Amino acid sequence: MDEREQRTGRDPDLLRRLLRAKDRMDAAPEEEWPVKRLAKVSGASEAHFARAFKDAFGVPPHRYLLTRRIERATALLRDTELSISEIAFRTGWKSLGTFGRTFREVTGDSPSARRARERAERDGVEDVPPCFLAAGRRPDLTIAVSEKRRIREGDTTEPEKEVG
Repeated sequence: MDEREQRTGRDPDLLRRLLRAKDRMDAAPEEEWPVKRLAKVSGASEAHFARAFKDAFGVPPHRYLLTRRIERATALLRDTELSISEIAFRTGWKSLGTFGRTFREVTGDSPSARRARERAERDGVEDVPPCFLAAGRRPDLTIAVSEKRRIREGDTTEPEKEVG
């Protein structure tokens, strides 16, 4: 096995060790997880760990942890009455300002706007059959994707119809 195959996670032993580090982040995303600590958990050098993690999971370890923290914060905003400050600190942020700015950059909403939207979407949904909810959330596909693309590109001529 060459070095590239080992880095990309094709080495089963390395992949197991990377998963161990990933599982630790999943279990405690509020903790500090610098590359040095994660590399130690996985038994690899810092540089090798960072490259291999990105190759195996598609994102660097820091971005993976950030995603987990935002997911957890979103769930807490939706499901609890905790203050936004409490949620920020419970999900590993040291500063409320950093939490708010990062949350907005990642989700497009401020934490308070996300909380209000999530709750509004949830209210009254318990009585609606799941099939109706799914239908309401489907993208509007009344015309073919290729047709939408043709219109978007400015081609307003009608496509030729096959004569059969």
